Amino acid sequence: MKRAFLIGTVTVVTALTAVAVAVGPDMLAGYRFMDTLDRHFVSYETNGGAWPQIQDSCALCHGVNGQPSNGQYAALAGQPIPYIEAQLHAFAQGRRHSPQMGPLAANLSDVQIKALAEYFSRQAPNTTEVPEHDETLTQRGQATVSARGCTACHGENLSGGLLGPRIAGQGEGYLLDQLKALKQGQRQDPSQAMNAMASMLSEDELSAVAHYLAGLKPSRTEFPRQH
Repeated sequence: MKRAFLIGTVTVVTALTAVAVAVGPDMLAGYRFMDTLDRHFVSYETNGGAWPQIQDSCALCHGVNGQPSNGQYAALAGQPIPYIEAQLHAFAQGRRHSPQMGPLAANLSDVQIKALAEYFSRQAPNTTEVPEHDETLTQRGQATVSARGCTACHGENLSGGLLGPRIAGQGEGYLLDQLKALKQGQRQDPSQAMNAMASMLSEDELSAVAHYLAGLKPSRTEFPRQH
């Protein structure tokens, strides 16, 4: 009887051990996944508040935390608060035209616009898409940017200032589209400074500037919170 009991016990233990060996890695992977998920949500809520966050609706085009991977879309991460607020109001009021952004911005309250601007301004900026290097374009673009004194408005390292947005590291396609729109008057700068600047540049110069800026690594700039 004892022998049968011992044999049965050994069989059960062996079976449980086999199950543990088989299931153990999956269980461990599951625990690791849940731990990673928990840490993600802690970081998510610390950064932007409780779920759902209004900025989540921007991620499809502008990327997580406002840093897209597609060079056709604007990078919002690290942009100055006044600039983001001004552009959202311009979209909402029809002063800046976009079939996508117009309706979205029109449905935002002033409080939501301010919250979005503050959120994106504190996100770490990065280069959207590094273009295939063209030394001739890069040198020409750098020379044009230097000659036009772009840092006066766009800040040190062209990473944004109180008078202008971050243009360093923006997508080449987005930059070229905006420069052309400013040159042709399809996009209006309230001060008209950018319209005048772009109008003086040739198509080749616009392409060179966009190429040069897209390859720059932006730096993080601290902007004062708006009250």
